[in-house]
Amino acid sequence: MTGDLLLLAVAVIWGSSYLAAKTLTVAGGVLVVLALRYLVSMAALLPLAVTRRPGRRELGVGVLLGCTQASVLVLETYGVSLTSATNAGVLISLTILLTALMQGGLPGRFLLAAGTATAGVALLVAGPGLRAGSAGDALILAAAVVRAAHVTLSGRLARPGYDTVTLTTVQTVVGAVVFGAAAGPALLPTAAGFGTAQWLGVLYLALGCSVFAFLVQLWAIRRTSAARASLLLGTEPVWAVLIGVGVGGEHLTGTAVAGIGLVLAGVYWGQRVERSSRARTAAALSTAASRDRSASAHGSTTLTPDHSASAHGSTTPTPDHSASAHGSTTPTPDHSASAHDSTTPTPNHSASAHDSTTPTPNHSASAHDSTTPTPNHSASAHGAVAPAPAQAPAQAVK
Repeated sequence: MTGDLLLLAVAVIWGSSYLAAKTLTVAGGVLVVLALRYLVSMAALLPLAVTRRPGRRELGVGVLLGCTQASVLVLETYGVSLTSATNAGVLISLTILLTALMQGGLPGRFLLAAGTATAGVALLVAGPGLRAGSAGDALILAAAVVRAAHVTLSGRLARPGYDTVTLTTVQTVVGAVVFGAAAGPALLPTAAGFGTAQWLGVLYLALGCSVFAFLVQLWAIRRTSAARASLLLGTEPVWAVLIGVGVGGEHLTGTAVAGIGLVLAGVYWGQRVERSSRARTAAALSTAASRDRSASAHGSTTLTPDHSASAHGSTTPTPDHSASAHGSTTPTPDHSASAHDSTTPTPNHSASAHDSTTPTPNHSASAHDSTTPTPNHSASAHGAVAPAPAQAPAQAVK
């Protein structure tokens, strides 16, 4: 629930950014605004990440995500300038469906829910209707694909050991370098000409739409799923319209109200489907792990050295260990052996039999009734064993 609320907060902030972004791009241009946005964001994040040193793989993931993130902003910004707001809103909302398809493993009901939300966006931004296809539409569609890939990669590549602040900082540094170079010589003169209102807009875009939004997005994706995060972030047009009504004095039409209803219904439905799917997956993994533990517990046991073993059938002891068996035993060197019927000892070993035993020097023998072993060797027989240190071997009693 916390992750969902934070993602909705990001959607609200992004939805409210259109007015500020539009004003700033008119005053300073797209590349200059993006460069200032990323430079201020980098200045805010670097003190938080100064004590963290990313590893090589973590740094590579951050650079990759920074490139995809910057690509989305460039494609969206230039795409909107070349097409209508309706076309742009419908095409960018396809991110919801594309993310679900890229993630995979989700039931068909989730795709239906995502489709419902997308249809709601189409009604919401319908206005005068769709315009004929243009180069701007192609850029917006490419932005939707790259955004879906960015969200999916964030969920797959951000390992549990990676730090969210560090990854976000690396992404921001990449964007600052790319857009700072793209803005070129126009950056400083344009920034110097900004007034208080423009700088407040830059701070809002940098701290709210970048630092807060990027941190929350990555944090939430790592704890839920890319598809769920994309579904919640897909409510951005709803908040943009509502903020436009409240702040800009716009009016809602019946079609827009129906679109808002479909978006919210699709998001709610998709949340429930995704949560249920994730719970079933976790339960299946837990059951499989329990089954594996149970199978290993009922399997076989192998004794390590320095342990004795006895079996009702046959046993092969490891070196420097004694063994007794009810059936037959083949001892290794320097070990004694006892058998219920007969035993063929190796050199320098004693043997005991049910009838007679002739032990060699310094070795013990065990018989069916009694045996007195010599030092450094142990024996167990079917009857009793009495150790006798430092004594000559005893003749087994038949």
